[in-house]
Amino acid sequence: MKDYYAVLGLDRSCNQEDIKRAYRRLSRQNHPDLAGDSPDAEERFKEINAAYEVLSDTDKREMFDLGVDPLAPGGGGQPGGFGFGQAGSFGGFGDLFETIFTAAAGGGAPRGPASRQTKGRDTLERVPLDLPDAVFGLKRDLTINTFLACTICQGSGCAAGTSPETCQTCHGRGATERIVRSMLGNMRTAEVCRACQGFGNTISRPCPECSGQGRVRGSKTVTIDIPAGVDTGNRIRLAGQGEVGPGGGPCGDLYVDVVVGEHPDFTRQGNDLVCTLRLPMTAAALGATLELDTFDGPQTITVPAGTQPGAVITLDSLGVGRLRGRGRGDLKVILAVEVPTDLDEGQTELLRDLASRRGEERPAAVLAGSGGFFSRLKDAFQGK
Repeated sequence: MKDYYAVLGLDRSCNQEDIKRAYRRLSRQNHPDLAGDSPDAEERFKEINAAYEVLSDTDKREMFDLGVDPLAPGGGGQPGGFGFGQAGSFGGFGDLFETIFTAAAGGGAPRGPASRQTKGRDTLERVPLDLPDAVFGLKRDLTINTFLACTICQGSGCAAGTSPETCQTCHGRGATERIVRSMLGNMRTAEVCRACQGFGNTISRPCPECSGQGRVRGSKTVTIDIPAGVDTGNRIRLAGQGEVGPGGGPCGDLYVDVVVGEHPDFTRQGNDLVCTLRLPMTAAALGATLELDTFDGPQTITVPAGTQPGAVITLDSLGVGRLRGRGRGDLKVILAVEVPTDLDEGQTELLRDLASRRGEERPAAVLAGSGGFFSRLKDAFQGK
């Protein structure tokens, strides 16, 4: 197929003014009466005129951009037109007809009118979750506002007792043709029927509930199975739960974006949960048995004597469920040893006596290197 843009020296983004200027310039340069003895002038002049005829006409240009040459000869037609072949076939017009409706229906039937039933659009919703919901997963009912199938006409768009009628303009083909006269001869072009918008039929009595659309605006409740381990940014797809398409067409999909809120006591690190437990200095020194409330209920924690600030106690399999695997992560408890600040005289004297017994009246300045408090705290938050 000849590239009419290249004939005029244009690209496909050109406008009508660009086309007119290029045509005027090239037609003057290649006119047989002005080109002297050039043997190619007449043929070149015909190409320029053909290119201008296609690109200056909006309908023809659209057909050419779709991959159909509007000037291609049809079966038995004259050059520059489509024409008809033998009875019952459309020749070149049939090819154009196929291209138009394949594009209009999004790759549907190669010939014939467009279907009134088209797939509905996808729907996107956001679902907020608490951290325990993300840990264990749950089922949740979600109410969405969307298009639903019309229950009165069952998607047909017609009033009760009626049905679509064959279009009297295109006789059910969904397209009409018109003849354009040009210097190269008569040319038949096809366009979507304006009377039926390409459907091949009309609805004379639309359904009063949906006004002929086959669907109405409403709300429905969908049950979502949210798996354990989801996190903010995860998206769940529910096939066929989006809006109903026009004409009662198939539903699109429903996409649910998960947003997990913050918890006052627990944070998430991958599949692990982390919390900080405040511990009196005496309990850290002497050891203690404590009870900690977790998402799985109360848990007993044994703090060994001499526990240092930043020490981590790990409770196995009390973390977040693994989204793409089995089991759960761990719960990591960081121990924060609290130093008393409101000592009375007796308590102060006891601590002084303890410092004297331990030889710590004048402690030396020792930097916290590897294995110190800050190192342990960092390792805990990095999951080491």
